[in-house]
Amino acid sequence: MVLRENARRNGGCTLMLGALALFGLVLGPAWAQETAPTPAAPEMPLDPGMAARHAAAARLKPNLAKIKLPPGFEISVFTVAPGARTIAVGPQGKAIFIGTKDEKIFVAPYRHEQTFTDEVSEFVTSANMKMPHGLCFAPDGTLFVAEQNRILSYANAEWGYHDPFLPAETVVAQGKLIPAQFESTNHSTRVCRVGADGKLYVSLGQPYNVPPKDKQANFVKLGIGAIIRMNRDGSEREIFANGIRNSVGLDFNPADQTLWFTDNQVDQMGDDRPPGELNRATAKGQNFGFPWYGGGHVRTDEYKDEAPPAGLVFPQVEMDAHAADLGMIFYRGAQFPSDYKGGIFSAQHGSWNRTTPIGARIMFTPVKPDGTAGKARVFAEGWLEKDGSYWGRPVDVAELPDGSLLVSDDYNGVIYRIARTQQ
Repeated sequence: MVLRENARRNGGCTLMLGALALFGLVLGPAWAQETAPTPAAPEMPLDPGMAARHAAAARLKPNLAKIKLPPGFEISVFTVAPGARTIAVGPQGKAIFIGTKDEKIFVAPYRHEQTFTDEVSEFVTSANMKMPHGLCFAPDGTLFVAEQNRILSYANAEWGYHDPFLPAETVVAQGKLIPAQFESTNHSTRVCRVGADGKLYVSLGQPYNVPPKDKQANFVKLGIGAIIRMNRDGSEREIFANGIRNSVGLDFNPADQTLWFTDNQVDQMGDDRPPGELNRATAKGQNFGFPWYGGGHVRTDEYKDEAPPAGLVFPQVEMDAHAADLGMIFYRGAQFPSDYKGGIFSAQHGSWNRTTPIGARIMFTPVKPDGTAGKARVFAEGWLEKDGSYWGRPVDVAELPDGSLLVSDDYNGVIYRIARTQQ
């Protein structure tokens, strides 16, 4: 059905009037130093939201020198969006949509080879969203929004994003994605992709570190701790893969259409175990081992006395424990050197409960001709300081039409752009 929420129409782009307070910026003499001398003809001043975005980018610029990249690459601030998490680039290359863990989706227009945009607005202010984290496009330009417990779709979102009342189709009604009693702030950030089969794939994290045994059977039945798939209208919903703790990143390999996904390992098992995971699903019905395994081949204490199901699928890549592997994509572009094409970029958010922090970096994993993974390596790092503090936390990665790489950072509320400087 078509969903329309009542709200006051305010028209135009939403001005982010609270952005100044958010970033703690004072736009006085420091901002004046950034501007050119007074022009002969008067110019329209930046609106407060744009001014805040310019100032936030300027504030972060010195820190970007800390980021280590392979030779021939550079990083810059692409745009500013509070709480920026997931990134979905429209198939027409006209706009970038940014999901959050809060109640907002942001959208920024994109022009060919643009390196910074200060035009950021809130998408569909009338929709009353809750954790609109999962964003993904179908080839026809339909945007799917997977919230904590609802899924909506927006036709022609790239062209209609200015309309605060853009109509939505309800794919899964509120309260029907999972039973309401299992709603939690823990592991409720959905991610999604549309497959070559035209179906919508959505991750459903389970809300525990390790689920109690008396709940596990019901979780399996409901598809909690799994990746589910359905038709674009929500019909024929089924479990595609289970045995998953909490996936916050998935993508299809364009070479063979296998589904790859990250999975966060169990906490509180020690500094160096269990590993994080990068997995490959080659067919429907595969089980990836959780909760019998907490990550990789490491058994959980809670289920160590139980025989795990037969035929489990173990990770293609075991990542560093507690690095918090989140968003991922297959690189399809041509801007980067040829050995990157067809490989996987993934974001590590960084540890929170490890004695010596680890993560806060972008990884690259090559994919072999047979479709399996090579050895993962660090592509970008430096958001983690030597004293163990973070000045940034990568979440997701996406590819712009020009082949450059976008990286979201929810700590600073920004999107970075990594581009090649040597051809």
